[in-house]
Amino acid sequence: MSMPQTSKAFLQIHFCVVLWGFTAILGKMITLPALPLVWWRMLLVVAALALVPRVWRGLRAMPARLLWAYAGIGVLVALHWLTFYAAIKLSNASIGATCIALATVFTALVEPWLARSRFSRRDFMLGVAVMPGVALVVGGVPDGMRIGIVVGAVSALLVALFGSLNKRLVDHADPLTVTAIELGAGTLALTALAPLMPWVLPIFGSTDLLVLPGARDAWLLLALALACTLLPFALSLVALRHMSAFAAQLAVNLEPVYAIGLAIVLLGEQHELSLQFYTGVAIILIAVFVYPLLGKPRRSEHPEMLATAEAKSVVE
Repeated sequence: MSMPQTSKAFLQIHFCVVLWGFTAILGKMITLPALPLVWWRMLLVVAALALVPRVWRGLRAMPARLLWAYAGIGVLVALHWLTFYAAIKLSNASIGATCIALATVFTALVEPWLARSRFSRRDFMLGVAVMPGVALVVGGVPDGMRIGIVVGAVSALLVALFGSLNKRLVDHADPLTVTAIELGAGTLALTALAPLMPWVLPIFGSTDLLVLPGARDAWLLLALALACTLLPFALSLVALRHMSAFAAQLAVNLEPVYAIGLAIVLLGEQHELSLQFYTGVAIILIAVFVYPLLGKPRRSEHPEMLATAEAKSVVE
């Protein structure tokens, strides 16, 4: 007896979310600084996408103006990944995952301007609701890790910015091709920016992009690029087509929950953080989970666009 399509999709999307949750864990385990880590990850993903004929067909058919627009968004994607992994290196995986949960809040506030949608009082209230949780999170971490919270919040804001811009352009091109363009442009942008990093943003550590990772880091980078980026990308193409927007939103919102749980089990991070921190996390996540209950979400027409973010949203 075969499994119903909706049940199969439910299991697939949760498997994807678990894989996305591992991005924070692998980011902490890889010993490379944030800049070369992100550069290698993006390069590996682009190299894999370059083997797909569909990407090249979409690229040939794309107008130059649209290509440059996606390339610009790709720079924001690169900066998002850079700040995400920098936050993890400056603090830990649990804090990085918690900050990414703020992307839903930032998106609710900036999307009306960038995606030209109507301002929502519900969205504003979501922003207000998470503020006590943010205060508890900041007060519940060691002083030396608070810079990681600041960098992580910047990463979440970048998710909101490029996610809203992508939403304006999502119907104009094949999502797989868009992902290749954005990550390719991000790779080039990081290559160009690397020499400036020591003077502009020294918190990102080493700027040597061409350093060859050791054997352990190489395997972890492959897992990050293939198992935690391309594999869930492919599965989400199928699974999210057979789920309601509400069910998909709740599943995707579990990513920081899975990431924090994995950090406790695999990295023992509960010893670094206080009960106050986890109370703040709970408040933030409750607000994020209640959000889709307060409105009537629509099914996303292009769930494939999930590929370029650590924080994902399938509700328009």
